[in-house]
Amino acid sequence: MTFIGYLGTYTRGVSKGIYSFTLDPKTSTISQPRLVATLTDPTYLAISDNNQFLYANYKIEGKGAIASFSIHHNTGELTLLHTSKSGNGSYCHISVNKNNNMLVAASYGDGLIESYHIEKDATLSHVISTIQHRGSGPNKERQEKAHAHYAGFSPDEQYIIAVDLGIDSILTYRVTQDQLHEVNRLTTTPGSGPRHLVFHPNQQYVYVMAELRPEVIVLQFEKNTGCFKMIQSVRSVPIDFYANNQGSAISISSDGRFVYAANRGHDSIAVFAVDSETGHLTLLQLIGTEGHWPRDFSLDPSEAFLVAANEESGNLTLFARDQQTGRLTLLQGSVSVPYPVCVKFLSYTER
Repeated sequence: MTFIGYLGTYTRGVSKGIYSFTLDPKTSTISQPRLVATLTDPTYLAISDNNQFLYANYKIEGKGAIASFSIHHNTGELTLLHTSKSGNGSYCHISVNKNNNMLVAASYGDGLIESYHIEKDATLSHVISTIQHRGSGPNKERQEKAHAHYAGFSPDEQYIIAVDLGIDSILTYRVTQDQLHEVNRLTTTPGSGPRHLVFHPNQQYVYVMAELRPEVIVLQFEKNTGCFKMIQSVRSVPIDFYANNQGSAISISSDGRFVYAANRGHDSIAVFAVDSETGHLTLLQLIGTEGHWPRDFSLDPSEAFLVAANEESGNLTLFARDQQTGRLTLLQGSVSVPYPVCVKFLSYTER
């Protein structure tokens, strides 16, 4: 049996859209990725909880658009079902809920969050709600205005959480009569530029990857109110590393014991141990990604492996993951794919 994975890309050079690959646990190798859907800049992907549908943000004439695909159960092949356009700028992140009836998207360029209805056949509605973020931050080059970088659901799906790099904010929205309404806003350290987040399985803690400072921010979450409280900030690169570094992806093991964070510039994955009592992080390991600018990574469904996507060097890196210690070991680093920026796995095994 093998695991099926998908890659979103920037369609520069020879890149044409969405690629697929397989991970073979028996041989501990990943296959050469192959093109499965032609789209312009499908930079982020989301897969329905039942593994039947894949969604991709992409561009049409510079504007945001979402494509929905059906997934062939045995082969992982994609069949285009529907496209929906936004009148606003292109998206950088999308999420779907567990019932597969709502999609939320974040636009970095326009600094906004938008939502869509999803029908049972994966058809998307027009945009039903738009929230415009406003403000700026101290970094004049990157925080001249709002830059929404993440939009996702809280574990109980009572809230939509948005992360805005441009205004150093984590925002909580409740959905009421199809519209998003802000219920809480946490301001992070000025200039930190929060990018992505992940919830701990216990739903009490949240881990935020900052892009503009080399740090992971630890938050406490109150699910009754949707409020966040900052409780720790920990470096993701060595204290003596002063070169350009931009944080990218973050993930957590399903047992809640280990957090993984990617560093672009230092070109590494940071491995942290989670204190089960406090939620605090302790750095365990920094391991190079055998490439430049790791934009994204993903644990495979068994969590025995981690696949990282190096955008600028155009290669995937496969690591073995020790599920007891959390540490990573390099297995394969020379799998070429043009400008990979997103990695997603189906949650079941095939072939």
